[in-house]
Amino acid sequence: MSDPRLPRFSRRAFLAAGASLPFYNEITLAQNSNIGPIPEGAVRLNSNENPLGPCPEALEAIFSMGRDGGRYYFESGPRMAALLAQQEGLPATHAAAFAGSSDPLHRAVLAFTGKGRPLITADPGYESPAGAAEFTGAGTIAVPLTKSWAHDVRAMAKAHPSPGLIYVCNPNNPTGTVTPRADIEWLIANKPAGAIVLLDEAYIHFCHERRGSEFVAAGKDVIILRTFSKIYGMAGIRAGAALARPDLLARLRGFGTGFLPTTGMAAAEASLRVHNLVNERRQLVEGIRDDLCSWLTARNISFIPSVSNKVMIDVKRPGREVFTAMAAKGVYIGRSWPSLPTHVRVTIGAREEMERFKQVFAEVMA
Repeated sequence: MSDPRLPRFSRRAFLAAGASLPFYNEITLAQNSNIGPIPEGAVRLNSNENPLGPCPEALEAIFSMGRDGGRYYFESGPRMAALLAQQEGLPATHAAAFAGSSDPLHRAVLAFTGKGRPLITADPGYESPAGAAEFTGAGTIAVPLTKSWAHDVRAMAKAHPSPGLIYVCNPNNPTGTVTPRADIEWLIANKPAGAIVLLDEAYIHFCHERRGSEFVAAGKDVIILRTFSKIYGMAGIRAGAALARPDLLARLRGFGTGFLPTTGMAAAEASLRVHNLVNERRQLVEGIRDDLCSWLTARNISFIPSVSNKVMIDVKRPGREVFTAMAAKGVYIGRSWPSLPTHVRVTIGAREEMERFKQVFAEVMA
């Protein structure tokens, strides 16, 4: 039986409209921020991408699977998801593969929010799920981060008596900061009845925080999102997963066909099998990030301390001005958020990219 509190639209209508939905893809986000086409050879520090790209094992898997690209290989997604579940200490039934993590994120908003059941999120935070909530008519309540840049879980739990979904991105995008484990545990234990906690761990591999798999293993009302776009360097290849109880995953499946890019699934599975890949890449990003932060500190430039692959830098003037000036010099940085209008988000790139950033940033700030 359908829930009368949720919006009434068919899966067919959703799929037909998908390509034009305002929240559906990052190309739309780029157009909305007036970035336009980025010239060849420019330094790209605007989208939290990983310049390392896929590991060699993933590239080999892509090539191998590409030769059979005329086949659907429906088993490739479940096989990757089962391997991830095994590594997380979960049954295979508690993991589902998707083409990246944005897909299950939006499905979760569509499945669990609706009229009278809004989305609760952080401010500043990743804004994409709010577009899905607008589409459903559910609406979004944005709760300011704490003074330590963590999610204010107590305020989020009190924001509405019957929210559909409480979204926690940890580490947070754009700030790159973490919400303590104890706060997340408190939120799960004290959230309004019937609400689902959506724990987005897209950036969890860049830090040393505990992952949330234990919440799923314990049968909590939690959906965890993972992606291969970030530390695994597969943003354009599209592979991700959701971890949750089978009944929650079943709610997500109704908003899509189940077709997955076999190259992405093969690359994801190969990446999961590479021992120490995550640790090595995390250490590399940490070193480059620490070098940038030391450089900023030496010049008395304020920033939000980050444990992720991006840093929010306070430029003390409208962030758009700095973005435009740097783009004119071939270095593209991230945007500002309405609640942090003088901050710009800068992705941690390769060492040579960050040296170029320092040079241009110093010129622009001067």
